[in-house]
Amino acid sequence: MLQLNVRDETSPLKAVVLGIADSPGAIPKPEEAYDPKSLEHILAGTYPREEDMVNEMSAFDRILKKHGVQVFRPEILENCNQIFSRDIAFVIEDKLIKANILPEREKEFEAIIHVLDVIDPDKILVPPESVHIEGGDVMPWKDYIFVGTYRGEDYSSYITARTNTIAVNYLEKAFPHKKVKSFDLRKSNTDPRQNALHLDCCFQPIGRDKAILHKNGFLLEEEYEWLLNYFGKENVFEITSDEMYQMFSNVFSISPEVIVSERSFTRLNNWLREQGFTVEEIPYAEIGKQEGLLRCSTLPLIRE
Repeated sequence: MLQLNVRDETSPLKAVVLGIADSPGAIPKPEEAYDPKSLEHILAGTYPREEDMVNEMSAFDRILKKHGVQVFRPEILENCNQIFSRDIAFVIEDKLIKANILPEREKEFEAIIHVLDVIDPDKILVPPESVHIEGGDVMPWKDYIFVGTYRGEDYSSYITARTNTIAVNYLEKAFPHKKVKSFDLRKSNTDPRQNALHLDCCFQPIGRDKAILHKNGFLLEEEYEWLLNYFGKENVFEITSDEMYQMFSNVFSISPEVIVSERSFTRLNNWLREQGFTVEEIPYAEIGKQEGLLRCSTLPLIRE
């Protein structure tokens, strides 16, 4: 049996589910897009090709294995985009929480049944239907669970609003010993530069005490300020709206010292090296066209 353990974003990774890019299906029609960035590339004729995405995920897979990580992959479903495994479930401490995602993506969860079978069923939580939650919005960090949400009355009109306030309450009840801190995120169905699809699209803790942060991803300046003060300005790498659009905050930590990043993120990668990180650069820009990147493609199961 797998002994689940995820207490933060950066402790040494031992086991992970990495999504898979084989057989993602035809290029979606504009009305089938789940987010504004995918829509932009569908309309421009630059939507990523299967072959390129498979190559990018293979590069990620090789880096994870190079660092001794046990890598599980979903079973391939024909004509189904299964890249973003972070959306289907996430682990906090020793519990795996099934995400309540867009209904048309439900079968993606079934494709990791071979992983679920080696987890104690008592450790798998299935939230009620009213709880909308996706792993990209949830980050355990020390005493906290950081959660991205959208509090607006018009929540249901945003396909980009993925985690509701009921989910915040659910996590508070499920992990009463943790401080659940939620952040109201900026949403747009049409402008990818004004849309924080998930919390990890505008913020991510790295190392032991640092973070990547984008101010405009947050609707309330005081919530952005809270994070800035919590980590300390000198420990925060601030990204621009164009860098948010390219997914600079969606890198992935294999350990407190090792970060996987997109090879074109020159400004970020240089800063990370100046801070003493080992940066594993891989090509991932094609996958990034779907408004998700490295963290989105992973479902960590065990960290040390």
